[in-house]
Amino acid sequence: MAELAYPMHGLVVTRTPLRISFAGGGTDLAAFYERDYGAVLSSAVDRYVYVTVKRHGPVFDEKIRLNYSTSESVGEIDAIRNDIARECLRMLEVEPPIYVSIVSDLPDSSGLGGSSCFAVGLLNALHTYKGERVSAGQLAEEAAHVEIDILGQPIGKQDQYAAAFGGMNLLHFQANGDVTVDPIRVSTENRRALFDRILLIWTGHQRRAASVLNAQRAETQDHLDDLIRMREQALALKALMTSDQFDAARFGAILDEGWRMKRRLTSAVSNEHIDAWYECAMQTGALGGKLCGAGGGGFLMFLAEPERHAPITDALGLPMVELGHEANGSRVILAERG
Repeated sequence: MAELAYPMHGLVVTRTPLRISFAGGGTDLAAFYERDYGAVLSSAVDRYVYVTVKRHGPVFDEKIRLNYSTSESVGEIDAIRNDIARECLRMLEVEPPIYVSIVSDLPDSSGLGGSSCFAVGLLNALHTYKGERVSAGQLAEEAAHVEIDILGQPIGKQDQYAAAFGGMNLLHFQANGDVTVDPIRVSTENRRALFDRILLIWTGHQRRAASVLNAQRAETQDHLDDLIRMREQALALKALMTSDQFDAARFGAILDEGWRMKRRLTSAVSNEHIDAWYECAMQTGALGGKLCGAGGGGFLMFLAEPERHAPITDALGLPMVELGHEANGSRVILAERG
């Protein structure tokens, strides 16, 4: 086989953070920001998606192997069933033979931006594999292009930017599709005060965001006032994070208000089980909370004083995941020459 024209690493591993979104979700959808600007406050967290890309060995029968929740062995890129992997490989014109592996710290379809995290991490790995340097902004835009423009997913742009840039940011979404990343300068004390109170609860229900977001998009016109208020909540939470002293009660109250407004956007956002878990946590001492992601399942996030975490988890009877802040976006943690 002839040598490829670009310099190549034989093995690349990227680590890309998942995220939690505090306020403004839904205003990153084109159905809203093309009418008005959107704003989302989110933070990368210390749970990750790891992507490995390497040159596949010549003795294998297949030219392309993908390992994720399933395994694919195919002879050409067009035959790949994983939509994101197929379109990223195609867009960057990566030549087989190639091996790709994806491992996540937390389940997919759980409201933490896992699909976009995978897209960003894979693109970062593939660029590095080809010997190309790429900015966080380019990674985010390429991932959004793959998911929204090529695959036609009814999602917004917040997840790609959260994964690529890392840290805590106020993301602005303009009518022309441009995204501005406003990093929030948070004191160590305020950051610790927030994350020490975050309680992430796994409902055990994985869900695809597309059906929820399609329903929400169709009803955007009927809920413009709610979405504008949810955008303003993102700005209010930024002000709380940058204040001299963190006000946990006020932060929790805004989360609670935002969740109750989000439930009104479409009936697909919640269900009787989620509503019951949420109210149980509030009655057991949570200051506020929300369902992560589009809705329908995934993780519930609550803000509660640390001494209330055990009583809340005991009352819900659901597993808890501890989280910390992640300052970095998608990173190459290993790159070896082939």
